[in-house]
Formats: sequence, structure tokens, C-alpha cells
Amino acid sequence: MALEDIPLIGMLKANLAYNEQRQSVIAENVANADTPGFVPADLTPFTVDPVTSPAGLTTPAPVLVTNPAHIQSQISNPTPWATRTKVDSEVRLDGNGVVLEEQMIKANDTEGDFIAGIGFYQRSLELLHTAIKKPGS
Repeated sequence: MALEDIPLIGMLKANLAYNEQRQSVIAENVANADTPGFVPADLTPFTVDPVTSPAGLTTPAPVLVTNPAHIQSQISNPTPWATRTKVDSEVRLDGNGVVLEEQMIKANDTEGDFIAGIGFYQRSLELLHTAIKKPGS
């Protein structure tokens, strides 16, 4: 039995991967804060559906190319979370929709979720270690 076969461990690992990818999307938004016409993106929310898969993840969304000038990804679908474009609260005259304050709030929330996920993951491994330990040792 692999460690990922335990539903809690699988879900925690999936949540950590989700937060890692979300942080990358937010970093791309911040990097393009001065790019005219850039529309910020975010990931669809992390959801758990125990019926769908052992780890509770939903079916991956296909990778979409929105502009023929974009470089095609070599990975068909690296993660099960779709990136969605979403305009923040305001758009500048040059068409850029990135609001740095909102992106920093999202980055801070994602970092907190990641740190909490690491803590839960470490504690789960400690509990498994305690459960398999030889009595009296």
C-alpha cells in the first residue's frame, strides 16, 4: 500500500500541489502588472469529492491555448486545476487588470494555506509513524 492510497495523505498532497500552482499563477500576475492588456488569472477553487477519486480530486480540466502566439505546453495537463482569467476590482486605461494589493492578499492567503497543509501533512506522518511503531519502543 502506497502512502498516497491513504485518502487523508492523498488529499493533503493534492492541496499542497494546488497551493504551489496557485502561487505560481499569482507570481505571473504580479510579474505582468505593467503589461498592457494583461488579464490576471487564478485557479478554480480546490474541492474535494470523495466519490470521484481515492484522493477526492475532480477530473482534470484540459489545457487551453487562448492565443495562437502562445507556446504549446509540453505537459498535457500538469494538475487537475483549471486556470481561469478573472479581472480584479479595477482595470487601468491600458487594459491591465492586475491590482497588486489584491494579488498580495491572495499570495498571503495561499502561503498560509500551504504552511497549514505542511503542518497537517507532517502531523499525519507522525501519527502513522506512532501507529506502526513496535510496542514498548
